Amino acid sequence: MMKANIGGIDRTIRIVAGLALIAWALFANGPTWAWIGLVPLATGLINFCPAYGLLGMSTCKTKHE
Repeated sequence: MMKANIGGIDRTIRIVAGLALIAWALFANGPTWAWIGLVPLATGLINFCPAYGLLGMSTCKTKHE
């Protein structure tokens, strides 16, 4: 199971940036590379970034016990 490693602000930025790039590709005849927006959109929606996992990073707030 994938443990969430993307925090709230990071998630919001990823979703907005992903949607903006996809909209650019679809509606403004943007370049083909703008479809890369699918990656930040997907990682923002599933709340998990494989690169963060490989690097041992997380932007999630952790609960201190």
